[in-house]
Amino acid sequence: MAHQTTNTANSDGPGIASVRGISVTYTDRGAGYPVLFVHGHPFDRTMWEPQVRALAGRGYRVIVPDLRGYGSSTVVPGTTNLDTFARDLSALLDHLDLDVVSVVGLSMGGQVALELYRLFPDRIDSLTLAATNPRPETEQGRAARLALAERLRAEGMRGYADEMLVGMMTADNARELPAVADHVRAMMYAAPPEGAAAALLGRARRQDYVPLLRRVSAPTLLVGGQYDGFTPPGFTESMHVMVPDSVVEIIEGAGHLPNLERPERFNEVLRRFLDRCRARV
Repeated sequence: MAHQTTNTANSDGPGIASVRGISVTYTDRGAGYPVLFVHGHPFDRTMWEPQVRALAGRGYRVIVPDLRGYGSSTVVPGTTNLDTFARDLSALLDHLDLDVVSVVGLSMGGQVALELYRLFPDRIDSLTLAATNPRPETEQGRAARLALAERLRAEGMRGYADEMLVGMMTADNARELPAVADHVRAMMYAAPPEGAAAALLGRARRQDYVPLLRRVSAPTLLVGGQYDGFTPPGFTESMHVMVPDSVVEIIEGAGHLPNLERPERFNEVLRRFLDRCRARV
């Protein structure tokens, strides 16, 4: 596969791409094997800062966008389905003249990565799915997402963010890693309520990605947090059984955000996997 190996622009600040009728803000750092990072809900591209520092300029080009409705990208009210996020990302890759990338997604970002693979498998050289649930939403979960979307539109993000900090992180990590906790809280506070609500409504009716897992031919890294209550290690282990060319890593001491709670270990695991994928090219 051919890979873009030069950093085209935006090395000193974020880029802004006009794609599919919206503006997407993104970070573009380094040169080499290209890696696209997809953030979770209700976060933004800054959740990947430890990974950008670890990879950019060390043989990797990292592209880290704010999804529509999050961060500095355009907020579109209504319902944002996972295929909308995926098509936005494909258009961003077109904008950057990148044909093929490795994709790293966490939680909702992992579901977007799966949708990106479903729609554009030839563009994906490898997949990293962290804290990702491939199953469709349950009836109970669908009702909870619909209610939460209404709440966020009515009340904003702060109350929800305060309630969710422990859960996104373990209680111990929220206490012992105050700078990380402040970052996680700040991202949630700053998330546009309309964008977050639109994504919740889309995820409420997401499809079942389990059948897709068995058809994934790209090398796949599956990462879970030891104490993740949203996507427990058993979820990650069950995906490993289904994805033919996969490796699994459970990050000790981490909750739902292993890349922020245990960045050194997460980076070590990710770098080892990406080095192996890069050597194939």
